Amino acid sequence: MRIGILGASGLVGTCLVQLILDSPGLELAAALVSPGSRLAGTPVAGGGIEYRPADAEMNSHCDVMIDFSTPAASLSLQAQIAKKNIPTVIGTTGFSAKDDATLTGWCAHRPMLISANFARGFEAFRLASLGYARMMPDAEPRVFETYHARKKADPSGTSKLLAAEISKTRSTAMGFEAPETPITVKREGDIVGINEVSFDLGSAETRFTYRVHTRAAYAEGALAAAQWLVATPRPAGRYTLADSLEG
Repeated sequence: MRIGILGASGLVGTCLVQLILDSPGLELAAALVSPGSRLAGTPVAGGGIEYRPADAEMNSHCDVMIDFSTPAASLSLQAQIAKKNIPTVIGTTGFSAKDDATLTGWCAHRPMLISANFARGFEAFRLASLGYARMMPDAEPRVFETYHARKKADPSGTSKLLAAEISKTRSTAMGFEAPETPITVKREGDIVGINEVSFDLGSAETRFTYRVHTRAAYAEGALAAAQWLVATPRPAGRYTLADSLEG
């Protein structure tokens, strides 16, 4: 399987590149970086591929694209691919509502699996939290996140997703609109990622915790999603991580 990586010099992109180079049966077809990247034009370790800015010709030689970049770079890539049927996995976060609608429009031309968090096991954690919110809608929820000190202080896409889905689930269960689920943000040292959801019952509390030890967890999950898209040809459309786990 020939794989192109957009955001190949980023934290997750670097893990993806190494994972592909180390995996028999996988081939790094493109390592795409921003035009101003200091790596542009330099060779990728372990192969004949160079880090290069995205271009339509290079993208056409990929069986699948994996995108961990920025919203602007992600949308630019989709415009370059245009109507080509190149399956795409997107782990980029920070899209506005307008950006997200644009992504959905491109899904008419190819299968695209989009998620705010590809770390292995995260989807089970998310579903467990939503299941609890559904069964115990009177419990007061709160979402917590802890990431490394270099990450921006705003809540991550993962936490925003959890908070929105918990509120929606509670609203459905109670029959009226639930308040927004608050998010507590922490930045500490070199922590890769800790996501927590607590449910306060007054006399008791339930807490779900998901801890990522290394960024390889995100790369492994995205690669598994890419293999799911390609192993059985999928029709054009927008897919979720849950879809890939259901077979």
